[in-house]
Amino acid sequence: MNRRINITLPVDVLSLIGRAAKKGQRSRFIAEAVRYYIESVGRANLRRRLKEGAVRRAGRDLRLAEEWFTLEDEA
Repeated sequence: MNRRINITLPVDVLSLIGRAAKKGQRSRFIAEAVRYYIESVGRANLRRRLKEGAVRRAGRDLRLAEEWFTLEDEA
């Protein structure tokens, strides 16, 4: 289902869209560009959050690994 909206774009952006999409295909082009942008930003944010979490837990994880290595050596 599609819905008509009115948006305002800078002239240079509209020119870029005009070069990238044929008349009658602009809405589809904009929809695909928005989806691509949101998915890309979402992946980048997820990567950043995973990295931050791993760095934050690195000390704890190292201590746990050392404890398990000691237990394995004893067994």
